[in-house]
Amino acid sequence: MADNREPTEAERTTAVVATASLIAQSRVSTDRRNEGKSNQEETVAERLLAAGLTLVGTRKITTFRQAPNPGEFCRESTLGTRKADLIATAWDGRIVPIECKVSNSATNSVKRLNNDAAVKATSWRRDFGNTQVVPVAVLSGVFKLHNLTDAQDRGLSLIWAHNLEPFVEWLLATKG
Repeated sequence: MADNREPTEAERTTAVVATASLIAQSRVSTDRRNEGKSNQEETVAERLLAAGLTLVGTRKITTFRQAPNPGEFCRESTLGTRKADLIATAWDGRIVPIECKVSNSATNSVKRLNNDAAVKATSWRRDFGNTQVVPVAVLSGVFKLHNLTDAQDRGLSLIWAHNLEPFVEWLLATKG
């Protein structure tokens, strides 16, 4: 471009190969995230069912009465003004919105966790109350420690997808 001329065949080939490589890498990364997130959502749903919760229909929840009943959960639904991957209601009546997040790089973790899940947690807690909503993020992959800490400081409970048992035990303990 600086020489104000058409590229040589070798330059054109190099540009095409480099561009194709970048596009392929981006698509593979996106596909892996989406596949991982779908698998993670399915795993969480299966674990909730195994723990005795009942799956109910998707819904828009603007009041507590519209939430699943205690011991129930629904898949991708809107809580207030923001969607959650799953929404459970603990046996003590607290609403538990669950976001499934997969990050393939520490750099990407801020987008997945802090700019998405933690923002939703703040919104849900503002709309429904700090003690009535327990926002949860189920995580897989690579996350920067300071992003994890920031998300927790904003009211988001973090659960690692490979170890759902503490979360399930907490839910079961809400039976009283």
